[in-house]
Amino acid sequence: MTPAPKLSDNSRRIARNTLYLYFRMLLIMLVGLFTTRVVLRTLGFDDYGLYAVVCSIVALGNIVASSGAQALSRYIAAGLEQGDADRSRKVFSTGVIVMMCLAAVVVLLVETLGLWYLHHGANVPYGRMDAAEWVLQCSLGVLVLSILSVPYNATILSHEKMSGFALISILEALLKLGVAFAILATGFDKLKSYAVLMLCVAVAVRLTYGLYCRKCFPETRGRLSFHKDLFHEMMGFAGWNFLGSSAHLLNTQGVNLVVNFFFGVAMNAARGVAGQIENIVRQFVSNIVIAINPQITRQYVAGNKNYAFELVTKGVKYAGLVILFFLVPYIFEADRISLLLFGRNPEGTGIFSCLALGCIMVDLALNTIVTLELATGKIKHYYIITSSISILVLPLCWLAFRAGAPAYMAYVIFIAVYMLVDVARLLIVRAQTGYPIRKFCTEAMLPVAEVGLMSALVAAAFHFAVPDGWWRFAAVILASLVSTAVSAYFFALSKGEKTYVKSKIMAKFVK
Repeated sequence: MTPAPKLSDNSRRIARNTLYLYFRMLLIMLVGLFTTRVVLRTLGFDDYGLYAVVCSIVALGNIVASSGAQALSRYIAAGLEQGDADRSRKVFSTGVIVMMCLAAVVVLLVETLGLWYLHHGANVPYGRMDAAEWVLQCSLGVLVLSILSVPYNATILSHEKMSGFALISILEALLKLGVAFAILATGFDKLKSYAVLMLCVAVAVRLTYGLYCRKCFPETRGRLSFHKDLFHEMMGFAGWNFLGSSAHLLNTQGVNLVVNFFFGVAMNAARGVAGQIENIVRQFVSNIVIAINPQITRQYVAGNKNYAFELVTKGVKYAGLVILFFLVPYIFEADRISLLLFGRNPEGTGIFSCLALGCIMVDLALNTIVTLELATGKIKHYYIITSSISILVLPLCWLAFRAGAPAYMAYVIFIAVYMLVDVARLLIVRAQTGYPIRKFCTEAMLPVAEVGLMSALVAAAFHFAVPDGWWRFAAVILASLVSTAVSAYFFALSKGEKTYVKSKIMAKFVK
């Protein structure tokens, strides 16, 4: 076993990468909110909902991208930790070829099954089928470019070069802002124009990733080469990962299609707006786990299991606290928050947004647990068990809607099923790695629960004490944010973390 690394060095690297990612997130969030507001107002509810449902058809192909990304990130990070530059080069080269083959499979599926569903299963408004076909083809182009970018993204994350990742993401957000203004001025069909311009953005981002990686990482340069043994090893890993990703995508994008079938594009518009809120929170949480995940893999591969366990626990705790910052105010003021952010509020947006944040809590908060499992490389039984449970979401939603349940029941079902998935995750990871569940409960989940209870009580007091209106809205938001921050400091942070926070505050105000 290699000696444990200096905690300060790794903590400093994680903190620096998190800072880069939060700067990226803040700018992307502001640009994204404004962009969504402009696009929603320009396209209208029906076209925005149509865009969302057609993208859901294509987005099922993201299963390929997410499976490949996790597989490549794991193998590249392991190669870096072992100091094997040649293996990292082989992994990247083989990964590019694998992604090209998978992209071809995705194109075949979308151009056959996707087109069939669009014409025979999707609830498309009268006279908009031509625009829907444009959206399908352009969205397919965006997806293919995303799949081809997977090896480059995985390389950046494995090298922990979050500054480059942040800059490219900011460029993407600014280009999308330009698209929002462009469709305001265009005299052509706005939905078609939006789809084409989003494809142009994807081309620009793909080229930028390629140029950046070729300049900074030697393994991305040179001719592509195929390595049969490595191909089979990576495909075995990615194949089981594909099973888990398939279940998750069906439970999100697949449910969007079911909602469209039963309720039409107007309800998809509400889910689309709620999805924007969900994406913002996911970005906040991802800024933590993206910075921590490479270290979990590298330390576990190096044999530093206790340090890897510590990072996993901290990741769960921090992710849960970030979600609470959004969830608590949304519980009490969801409709006004959505109206303030987007200017328009499709029916159902408030409750959809609130429940969507609950979905993130049961799904994404345990992301570092999943990373620890992936680090072992033994994921067959993990994905068989968790996918067998999580796949229940889609059929349960169908049955619920057939029985007359409202559209928001999809989120309730997701939360219930994924709570069972979380239990399975913990039991499997404990059996395979020895990760202590007691540590998880006492140092991660219990502090998050205490903070959530305290901040919710404070927000509820203001919600019921202040008369309805914008003054109550402001009071609830301020009270929930302050109470969450104060409760997190006293109930969630360790002594070392409190000392770090105090030192940073003192450095700001005491010369």
